[in-house]
Amino acid sequence: MASTNDDERLSDQWYDLKSSLMEKSLGPEHDVVMHAIIPYAIGGGLDLYYFPNGLSGTAIATKELSEDLDECSRNDVYDRYELVMFTRHALDLDSVHDASTAFGRAHGSINAILNCMAPYSAQATLNPRETCEFPANMEKLGGRCLVFADYARHKLHDGDTFGLLALVEIFRSEMEYARENGGEQLLQLLKQNGHYPFSDLDRVAVA
Repeated sequence: MASTNDDERLSDQWYDLKSSLMEKSLGPEHDVVMHAIIPYAIGGGLDLYYFPNGLSGTAIATKELSEDLDECSRNDVYDRYELVMFTRHALDLDSVHDASTAFGRAHGSINAILNCMAPYSAQATLNPRETCEFPANMEKLGGRCLVFADYARHKLHDGDTFGLLALVEIFRSEMEYARENGGEQLLQLLKQNGHYPFSDLDRVAVA
């Protein structure tokens, strides 16, 4: 039976490997982490990790969905994964809680979506190219729509696959298009028009 020290060592090794794989896909991580007051593992909010050095703008990701490898979020593509969302706005940590700024609004939206979808991912299978609509009566997120994307995939030494599942906010008309024509078709339209993988909706709908 593994000791507590062995478990902690393996957990630390996995965290370091996961972090390095995420940086390969998202660029170098910012040295500031937005820690939740109450830890996610006991029912609190997510810690948010910022990657402002890859694509133009900012990637905001989780690292707590795959901490416990026996009970981690998984789907038909990844044996374990984390969530990531993107905004075109440059990282501005001074504006994180300021809804009067563009980055503050984007951060507030991404924070709400990630904190809703993270626990859901532990119960449901969220596959790339699928869509999601929040119930109309849901506070803050009611009626908003997402498409999921296979943003990055890494093969691990044990044969498992670790990935980054991108959540991309889309217009309702785009969600309806995806449901009629497939999520891959919508993702291709978003890419062709330069909107993927960003969740900013200050743009023209592609469908």
